[in-house]
Amino acid sequence: MTHPAPPSPGTRPPGSRLILFNKPYGVLSQFTPEGRWRGLKDFIDIPGVYVAGRLDADSEGLLLLTNDGKLQAHIADPRYKMEKTYWVQVEGEPPEAALQTLRQGVQLNDGPTRPARAERMGPPPDLWDREPPVRVRQAIPTAWIELTISEGRNRQVRRMTAAVGFPTLRLIRAAIGTHSLHGLAPGTSRG
Repeated sequence: MTHPAPPSPGTRPPGSRLILFNKPYGVLSQFTPEGRWRGLKDFIDIPGVYVAGRLDADSEGLLLLTNDGKLQAHIADPRYKMEKTYWVQVEGEPPEAALQTLRQGVQLNDGPTRPARAERMGPPPDLWDREPPVRVRQAIPTAWIELTISEGRNRQVRRMTAAVGFPTLRLIRAAIGTHSLHGLAPGTSRG
């Protein structure tokens, strides 16, 4: 079955809005707070926009919001394979073999992942402090990976790094398609 392609994120109908938001740690991908987690209403006061995709409360980084249902579907629906790039701080120092396994796709309990792009990187540029800070164990080094995937299963990046033996300590979504965090401080938005 083929699905009609909605408008690409670069070509929006008149009146359509796309908001880029750098979601801090501890904030849900919804407007209302729940339990110990804050909601988007603490940061975004724009009526009629909805989250396109999701990012767990314990993850940080780029979240897109729009008032355009077709655009929202295009961004969030895995059928459209929109790439998402993450900066992942992991416990330990993954060898090339672990990165190659991520590139080929790993077996998770809900099936194999699609192949990903995975590269070691230094700490991300202009990295902000996280509140609360990431736990650090003096005897165990950490490393950063840039990981790009084209699907969006629940907690997928964390499960992928754990599957190759390197648990995620900090997860920042740096880009969705052509949209990036560049120039956005935590808790700020543009668009």
